[in-house]
Order: sequence, then C-alpha cells, then structure tokens
Amino acid sequence: MTLRTRFAPSPTGYLHIGGARTALYSWLHARKHNGQFVLRIEDTDRERSTQASVDAIIEGMDWLGLDYDEGPIFQTERFDRYAEVIDQMLEQGTAYRCYCTRDELDAVREAQRANKEKPRYNGKCRDRKDTPEGLDSVIRFKNPLEGDVIIDDLIKGQIVINNRELDDLIIARTDGTPTYNFTVVVDDLDMEMTHIIRGDDHINNTPRQINMITALGKDVPKYAHAPMILGDDGKRLSKRHGAVGVMQYRDDGYFPQAVLNYLLRLGWSHEDQEIFSREEMIELFKIENVNGAASTFNTKKLIWVNEQYIKTLPVAEIAEHLQWHLDDQGLTIVEGDDFPTLHDVIEAHRDRAKTLKELAAGIRYYYQDFESYDENAAKKHFKTATPAILQNLLDKFSQIEDWNAQNIETEIKNTCEELELGMGKVGPALRVAVTGTAMSPSLEVTLDLIGKKRSLARLEKAVEFATAKYA
Repeated sequence: MTLRTRFAPSPTGYLHIGGARTALYSWLHARKHNGQFVLRIEDTDRERSTQASVDAIIEGMDWLGLDYDEGPIFQTERFDRYAEVIDQMLEQGTAYRCYCTRDELDAVREAQRANKEKPRYNGKCRDRKDTPEGLDSVIRFKNPLEGDVIIDDLIKGQIVINNRELDDLIIARTDGTPTYNFTVVVDDLDMEMTHIIRGDDHINNTPRQINMITALGKDVPKYAHAPMILGDDGKRLSKRHGAVGVMQYRDDGYFPQAVLNYLLRLGWSHEDQEIFSREEMIELFKIENVNGAASTFNTKKLIWVNEQYIKTLPVAEIAEHLQWHLDDQGLTIVEGDDFPTLHDVIEAHRDRAKTLKELAAGIRYYYQDFESYDENAAKKHFKTATPAILQNLLDKFSQIEDWNAQNIETEIKNTCEELELGMGKVGPALRVAVTGTAMSPSLEVTLDLIGKKRSLARLEKAVEFATAKYA
C-alpha cells in the first residue's frame, strides 16, 4: 500500500507558522517513503471560510515549495458523499436521530455541573424508536459505551482513552450539514490516508474519529500529533510573539528554505546539524524522532538560519529571491554602462545582510544616486578637514586609468600617507561620500562596483557639501 499523508487546513485565515510546520512534517514523511501528499481544504465552516484564505494557504504552500500530489480538494464539494455515509450509518445502527431540544440539553448539562460531573450528552435518544412530529433532529454517532480507545501515537507514544469519557457526537446538524469530526473521517477513508500527522490540539478528536472509522469497518490509519509551538514566554504562539502568516516571512526577507529549515528544527534534530538541504531533510527526517514536548519559537534563531542561506546559497538563487524585494522597494537594476551586475553586488554584500529585505535596501546606492547623506554619518565623519581629504582622493582617483579594486586601494593608501592620516580619518569620510551611509563592503570593492564616473561625481558633490557645511 502506498503511504499517503495530508495537510488539511481550514480557510479561515492565513497559513500560520504552526500549520506550515505540520504541512512540512506531513510532506517530508510522504516524500521520504515515496508516498503521496494531499492538500485538502476543510471549508465546511461557510461563515468563516473565505476565498482569500484559500488563496493565502495555496500561496504559502507554493512559496515554501511543499508540492502536493493531489488537491486542493474542498470539503464543500463532497456534501453528497457525506450524506451517503450518514444514511449508511443510520441504516447500520451506528448513528441515530436525536430530537432533544436546546433547552433539554442545557438542563442536562446544568445538572451534571451541579453534580460535579463532566458535561456530556446523556444518550436520551440513543435507543429511541419513535419519530416525534414537528421536531428537528440532529444525527449523532453511537459511540461505544465500554472499552478503551488506544492510540499508538508515533510522536506521543501510547494514549489510552476510555469510551466512558466520550459522548455521542453530533455528526450532522438539523439542516443536514455535516460536522468537522465526521467529514474528516470520511475524507481520510475515501482518500486512503495511511498516516495522519497534525497538531496535538487534535488529540481529543482522535478517539472519536477512530471509533467512527471502526464503526465503518475500515482500517485505522497511524496517527502522529506534533506538539504546539510556544512563544518565548512559554505561552501559546500568537501574533504578539511574531506568529504571522507564512507570506509575512517572505515580506520580511526570509528565504523559504530558511523558514523550512527553522521549522524542521523546531521539534526535530539530527545530531548537531543545524542547516539541512531539502534532500537531507527528506533523507534524515523520521516522524518518530519529533520531540513530544512543546517547542519555543525564537526569532533570533530564525534570523541566524536565514543569514546562513545568504552566505552560502548560489548567487543566482539569491538573486531570484531578491527580485521580489527589489520590486517591492521600487529599485530597478540596470546592468552595464557604468552599473555593476547584480550578482557582483550580491557577492560583495552577502556577508553583511541578515535578510533579503535588508540586502535590497543596502544595495540601492549602486543603482541610484542618493539625494542626501545619512545625517548621523555625515555629522560624525564630515569635519573641517574633510573637504581637503576628499579633494585629494578625487584628484588621485581621476588619474586612475584602469579602474579596479587594487588600483583604488593603492590611491587610498597614498592619500593617507600624503596627508599623514590614518585610515580611520580617511575611510569613513570616503564611504559616506560615495554611498551616503556609514556601512558598505570594503572601500576598494565598493568604489569598483559603483564605477569611476559615478564615484568621481559623488566625491565632487561631497566636497561641495562638506565645504559649505564645515569649512
């Protein structure tokens, strides 16, 4: 039998980071065993489900590279199938109609609470034979009254739930629409799921679903419940901890590979290895090795992982992901005619940026002239002596015929010697003059990439500015 897993989000919001990790675990388990991975959209909550959420989920999956073999499959397109199975269960006696009113159910639960009992349906209609007139009915699953449900969880270990802890779950509302636990069972069986990997907030649902699967005479799939992700304060991850939609991580400048890598390590490890290629993820991942305890989300660690990708990925791949940020920041790359290639600029800056967003912002001065200098940098490095220093550099740079890093470095050193100044007096002023900021790669590399024509023009402008300001 082919191993099959699924990711089944509800389209009531974006694809959040916890859901993305669940999808990753399911995807890896399928890929590792040459199985199949299915995307199912559980959209039976019509009031809260939106097309925008569906689009956000699919966009997030695509950005992360979690390709699926089937789907997206929508539950709202399967209502006829759910009705068919409900009729089958009513006929077999594993489900029944319940005519209890809301007032009756509330009264039962109030009495149970008063007796310090667990609120639950009391089974009044379980063996009812009559059909009351004028009353709407829900349909309930006839849960076993005795015995235990044993879940051999691949992550949590064995979990035992006594059937006395479970009541007769509603599987269809009065208007005939099916409920979550029931549709999940039908879908998982029809789609021949062999492994159900999901968050441990579903553990309470699992014994109910197993009982329904058994009642339908089918084999129970294997379950793995991944622990929740916590914020650094020990509380469940939320927006205030940075739990945003997956696509926000793209907008913030993270590589999809970095997000996947971080999520993989958020509850799973392989010796001391921190960075994994996609191939290594598939080869080394074992669902049984996922930690059963909750994990803590650490943004600093995610940034560190992202930095490793900026430093090590092929430049062409970085450029591909960087393009979205260049477009977002309105920076058009024009190569040639005194402008450097984007690949050369990335190579010069890859050790200085933590995110793609930061990288895009940091390379603007290679392709656009700046209107003003960083105020703090200019105040610190443009002093009374600066115009003379910059003019000396301008004169020497003008004489360079072969504009390259080595010749530029030589002339910078010559200026330092001629003016009897240390590099700490010359370099920062030069950097602000040609980049507008106090940060850049080495000066010789920076000026080489900016090009002779624009470097000289910016030095002339800086001499005028510093003279007017400080002379």
